[in-house]
Amino acid sequence: VAHFFGGGHITDAFYTAFRISNLLRRLLGEGALSSSFIPGFSQSLAQGGKQEAQKFLSALFSILLIVLCAITLLGILFASHLTQIIAPGFQTDPGKFKLAVSLTRWMFPFFIFISLAALVSGVLNSCKRFFLSAVAPAMLSVAEIGFLLICIPAAAWMHWNLTQEAQILGLAIAVVAGGALHFAIQLPILWSEGFTLKLSADWDQPHIRQVGSLMLPAILGLSVDQINSFVDTVCATYLTEGSVTALYNSKRVMQLPLALFGISIASVTLPIISDLTAQKNYGQFTFTINRSLRMVFFLVAPATLGLMLLSRPIITLLFKHGAFDSSAALLTSKALWGYSLGLIAYSGVKVLANAFYALKRPKVPVRIAAGCMFLNVLLNIIFMRIWGVMGLAVATSISSWVNLSLLYAFLQAELKKHSAPNVDQGPGLIKTGIKTLVASAGMSLFVYSFDQYAPGLSAPIRVFVAIAGGALIYFGAARLLKMDELKFI
Repeated sequence: VAHFFGGGHITDAFYTAFRISNLLRRLLGEGALSSSFIPGFSQSLAQGGKQEAQKFLSALFSILLIVLCAITLLGILFASHLTQIIAPGFQTDPGKFKLAVSLTRWMFPFFIFISLAALVSGVLNSCKRFFLSAVAPAMLSVAEIGFLLICIPAAAWMHWNLTQEAQILGLAIAVVAGGALHFAIQLPILWSEGFTLKLSADWDQPHIRQVGSLMLPAILGLSVDQINSFVDTVCATYLTEGSVTALYNSKRVMQLPLALFGISIASVTLPIISDLTAQKNYGQFTFTINRSLRMVFFLVAPATLGLMLLSRPIITLLFKHGAFDSSAALLTSKALWGYSLGLIAYSGVKVLANAFYALKRPKVPVRIAAGCMFLNVLLNIIFMRIWGVMGLAVATSISSWVNLSLLYAFLQAELKKHSAPNVDQGPGLIKTGIKTLVASAGMSLFVYSFDQYAPGLSAPIRVFVAIAGGALIYFGAARLLKMDELKFI
């Protein structure tokens, strides 16, 4: 996308429109739906078997389909008003605003497919089938890349002189196709587990009411980072051209280690701790949370330092070609540095918020999230005036660290009610932190020295050697320090 469209007003409009459907996807789809659905589905499967679980799934699918279609229709009808809310700064440029509105309308159906895909992923995760639901989101990239590398060259070969506005509309349609593929590719595994998606009018079930009671708080509690991203986008529309694109591209790079390590750990943890809560096994519950936090810190801390030290060469390698110039690359690398500060916090929040949803205490993360959102807005206003787009990313990182700290403190208090050991009294949390910092220090010294004293190498070799060498040093140091986390990988 950067190669074909650069980092200016076209991509600003595209990513603003995508932010709207993506925000709803996180709020009502992958975030809130998964965290509220999996505990109920796991309990239904354990207590009533597959027949009861299928009844629950059918009822929820029917309700969800109606709600998703209604929201999508309203979104298409009121796309202009939504764009005014999320991108008020665009109104000074009528062309950019009009393009953002048009793209919003085209991309809204993506919300339907991606939310249904989240429902199917929840079923598969409850059945301890994690691989396909983790790979399926790549279908969005497959559809987008397929459009860019096949459809646009084919149009040029047929002498169709498409404007960049027409090409970006085609990309919006490819986004919807990617959402449909994300949903469809999981269905065969769902069927192999003995479940189907079918309509049902039997909505009066206790587990349905449980999902409803958990979902509204989860919309705020588990998706605070997405709401912060929404606020960041609004603020970025007032900054220099390309700021919205810089935020989006930098966050995508940051989300690679977040998805590989943070979200994957949280996804595996949720069904396990939901089962343990149903069994009232709070000792093992504490052990699982402790182990998850240890793994988060062990895997995400070196990724954080690596992204901060290599932000400029990584962005140059990935984006600086085609229509994406040096100024856009610099803007993006600054945003990546700011977002990387909060990478550990983003991952930890996923794990700890899930702990409260498994304990059926959703109000705690909701209240914390609400306070952190206000903090993020305040910090945005202060930092964007000082550091521009990097200030928005730094503000998000700080508010996420506050969110993590408060969730951790409140979880300790919650575990005391169940006579469970505190998380920090579990096996090795502090020891893991100290050893991780020692191993990361060695890695960082190598990465920084190599980046500083090997400027003559080409960007691919420079980045590859820095990352590969840093990883070898880090895991070698972890082995020398006899870190238990190596066994869990």
